[in-house]
Amino acid sequence: MAVKREVCKKTKKFMDDPNHKGHNPINGTTTSWQGRVFVLDSNKSDIAKIMGFEEKGEYAIKVR
Repeated sequence: MAVKREVCKKTKKFMDDPNHKGHNPINGTTTSWQGRVFVLDSNKSDIAKIMGFEEKGEYAIKVR
């Protein structure tokens, strides 16, 4: 059985992403999420700008 990965409720960052090692979730974490976005360069990515992602890494699209 696959283990659901934890996501920060506020920033939508995956907690096990190596790009976000120092991240401390303020509003807690959840395993209830859908979809993923990989941001390689937030300055050039239109999707990252629309969704408000300022750092490279892996993010969840929908977090409950």
